[in-house]
Amino acid sequence: MWTREVLKSRAKAVLKTNYWKAFLISLVVVISGGSGGSGSNSAGGSSNNDSIRSAINNVSNNTLDNKTIFIIVMGAIVLAIAFRILLGYSLEVGGRKYFVQSAQYKDNKGCISFAFDGKNYSDLILTMLLKGIYNFLWTLLFIIPGIVKAYAYRMVPYILADNPNIGAHRAIDISEEMTNGYKFDMFVLDLSFIGWYLLGAIALGIGVFFVNPYVFATEAELYLVLRNNAIENNYCSYDELFIDRLK
Repeated sequence: MWTREVLKSRAKAVLKTNYWKAFLISLVVVISGGSGGSGSNSAGGSSNNDSIRSAINNVSNNTLDNKTIFIIVMGAIVLAIAFRILLGYSLEVGGRKYFVQSAQYKDNKGCISFAFDGKNYSDLILTMLLKGIYNFLWTLLFIIPGIVKAYAYRMVPYILADNPNIGAHRAIDISEEMTNGYKFDMFVLDLSFIGWYLLGAIALGIGVFFVNPYVFATEAELYLVLRNNAIENNYCSYDELFIDRLK
C-alpha cells in the first residue's frame, strides 16, 4: 500500500536534482493536452473558457455573422483535435517517460524523441486515441462513470512509455488492473494538490505552471508503485513492459 506522503517525498527528492528541466518537460505535457489529474484540470480552465467566450462574443457583436462564427469555431476545434492526435499524444507519452526515468534515477535523455520513432509513433497514437474515445463514450453516459474510467485509464500513457508497442487493448487492460481498488486514493491524491494550485493562481495564474513538475513527478512515483504491484500480481510481466529487472 502506498501513501500520499511517501510519493510526494520521493517526488521532491527527484526534483531537487533536476527541477528546471522537469519544469520545461511539464510545460510540454501541458501543451500536449495531458494533465496530472483533477487539480491541474481545474487550474485556469474556467478563465480560459471565459476569455474565449468573451472574445467570440465581442467579434460576433462587431463584425461577423453567426455562420462565420460557427465556421471559425469548428475550424479551431478541428485544428485542436488534429494537434492533440498528431503531436499531443506523443509529446505526452514522451513527457511521462521522462518523469518515470527521473523517478528511477535513470538516463532521461531522448524521452520526447522516443515517442516519435517509427512504429512507436503510430502504435501509441492508436492506443491513446482509443483511450480517448473510451473516455468520451463513458462520459456521454454519465459524468461519474466518465470520471471513474478516466482514473482507470490514467496509467495508459505510462505503460506506453515503457512499451509503446504493447497494443491498445492490452495497455488499457493493464491500466484498469493497476488502478483497481486505488481509484479513490488517486482521487484524494489529486485533491491534495488543490492548495498548491490555489497558491499558484494567486500569483496571476503563472504559479500553477511551477506546481506541475511536482504533480507529474508524484504521479510517476505512483505509476512505479502500481506497476510493481501489477507485476507481483501477474497482471503483466517484466518483459511485457520492457523492464530490466536488474535495475
